[in-house]
Amino acid sequence: MAVSGPASSSERLWSDPRKGMSSDNIKGLVLALSSSFFIGASFIVKKKGLKIAGASGVRAGAGGYSYLYEPLWWVGMITMVVGEIANFAAYAFAPAILVTPLGALSIIISAALAHIILRERLNIFGILGCVLCVVGSTTIVLHAPQEREIVSVKEVWDLATEPAFLLYAAFMIATTLILIIHFVPRYGQTYVMVYIGVCSIVGSLSVMSVKALGIALKLTFLGMNQLTYPQTWAFTMIVITCVIIQMNYLNKALDTFNTAVVSPTYYVMFTTLTILASIIMFKDWDRQGAIQIFTQMCGFVTILAGTFLLHRTKDMVEASSTPSFSMRPSKHTEDGCELEAIPLQRQASL
Repeated sequence: MAVSGPASSSERLWSDPRKGMSSDNIKGLVLALSSSFFIGASFIVKKKGLKIAGASGVRAGAGGYSYLYEPLWWVGMITMVVGEIANFAAYAFAPAILVTPLGALSIIISAALAHIILRERLNIFGILGCVLCVVGSTTIVLHAPQEREIVSVKEVWDLATEPAFLLYAAFMIATTLILIIHFVPRYGQTYVMVYIGVCSIVGSLSVMSVKALGIALKLTFLGMNQLTYPQTWAFTMIVITCVIIQMNYLNKALDTFNTAVVSPTYYVMFTTLTILASIIMFKDWDRQGAIQIFTQMCGFVTILAGTFLLHRTKDMVEASSTPSFSMRPSKHTEDGCELEAIPLQRQASL
């Protein structure tokens, strides 16, 4: 005779990992793949718009906002919004450990389009780096934990206000302020990690709020209204604030550095911090065995290897095109617009 009691609470919180991917995880997977296509293409369209705007006004990397008057930049922005909406929905159905690594696909799309449209070279080693990103992402997806079942946005708020996550959030906010106040004015134009660091740190916090807001909307559509809870609106304000900060500093990074460097670097930092935040807040690894966790880590290391290879490949291309090392940013002309090429050796030494 089956006994139903204490086990029912556990079953409500977690899907059975032995049954393969749940229907929610599959929905999240499809939405995440769609999101990567749109976001990967938006990087290229936006950068093309930034170049056109920079030719007739103050560049975004120098503090200008002339790109706001460039229609092509807005096309890229709309494309990114569509991708982010799909990504937003994906987090409502699947854990961040499953959704976030699929951003590797956007790296491949942006790198390929940059090679074709922006004439930013991507050689065979860069292609190998893309392949490694896909292999690592696939490994993580196949061993991702099941989504935790939540019936109220108040449950998410309780998770977000536990001491461990509050400590993480406080440390990340302090680090962001230090980067913006001290490092951005001094090193933002020299080291890609400065702008990307701000985007990634803020992004890890925004994803947790996006997931909370997505869960609230999903439950509301299912008939359990969550819009009456103040926690829903608190998460909404956090999302809006984080997105504005991310957009500003991502534009600066794209306008200052090569797309083939910005995309993988942003992906590595953003994914690492987002997975860490999800593990702390949602306790994604609580119901997984050591083998599953180890396999996921191996998949993530494979992604890191792929993105590092992309980075160093671009470094070699830039080095071969420059006759000698210079401590000043070199200049080259692309599509009739003079751009700065930052030697990547200096970025890697940060």
